[in-house]
Amino acid sequence: MVVTINGRQFEVEQGQTILDVARANDIYIPTLCYLEKVSPIGSCGLCVVEVEGQSEPVQACSTYVEDGMVIITDSPSLFETRRKVLERILERHPLDCPVCDKAGECRLQDLVYEFGLEGRIADHRVGIPRLQEPPVTYSTPGIKYYPSRCVLCQRCVHVCMEHVGRGVLVVNEEGDKARIEPLYADNCISCGECLAVCPVGALTENVSPLKARPWQKKVVRTVCPYCGVGCVLELNVARNKVVKVTVDDTIPPNYGTLCVKGRFGFEFINSEERLKKPLLRKNGEFQEVSWEEALDFVADKLSSIKNEAGSDAIAGLASAKCTNEDNYVFQKFMRAVIGTNNVDHCARL
Repeated sequence: MVVTINGRQFEVEQGQTILDVARANDIYIPTLCYLEKVSPIGSCGLCVVEVEGQSEPVQACSTYVEDGMVIITDSPSLFETRRKVLERILERHPLDCPVCDKAGECRLQDLVYEFGLEGRIADHRVGIPRLQEPPVTYSTPGIKYYPSRCVLCQRCVHVCMEHVGRGVLVVNEEGDKARIEPLYADNCISCGECLAVCPVGALTENVSPLKARPWQKKVVRTVCPYCGVGCVLELNVARNKVVKVTVDDTIPPNYGTLCVKGRFGFEFINSEERLKKPLLRKNGEFQEVSWEEALDFVADKLSSIKNEAGSDAIAGLASAKCTNEDNYVFQKFMRAVIGTNNVDHCARL
């Protein structure tokens, strides 16, 4: 099949949407609710395009291409339509960008700037409170929820249902009273997938007491230290402390998905209780010693046990928190140096 977009022809496959084709060919169409990993949501109305033969613009995210289709993605009328969509969203959205956690990385903030609405915001909000309501109880303490900031894109609802398979969130009420609610909070596994896909500041991280804007943070890519799956994550570091964890959707094996431990379990990094030196029990109490003393102690004990009771009196347990290379060396040490096959690994969840 062949379609024409902005005067250029493209070969397409059946089952592709207009947005799929546009993105594959670097043609920009603004979106707010679109999320690649779930079915088309179509709640925001920003991705409208003109299709020859159609009397009204259609949504690019949910309209499938047909052979011979002629599409316009950018025109003065489309610009004005998208601008009105944004104005409608801003009518109920608090103007609290300076104190919002999402400032500097908010999709709505970017769109307002892109469509030149900064001059119209004041006109729309005269007489309406500009600060958000306080956060309300959510399904997990790791996330703060500000309903007044929610733009009802429904990304969180769909990713929880389709991607995570928990179905915690629903759109409650209709019209101006509509809001996202964790109606089935008992199903929540605190994975934070809803937090990761929220394009605005409605869902924000509630673990780190230290906050930082994007330009104040250094992003360090690493591997999750909790189990043997090896999920890739990004530590957002400010003032030498981790303030939150983000994920790159394009990198395997997790492709942007994390569990509760990977998403929120970073407080141990800067904990005052974290062990920094080996401990040996002396006179009934643990005391800090040097690595040389600790390793000499372990080597002497292993040698004496092996000499007295044989190699099979010793067993080793490897760790999922170590790298594959470290675990390989460990099992090699157990088999070649100690002389036993009593080695296991906790590569489980």
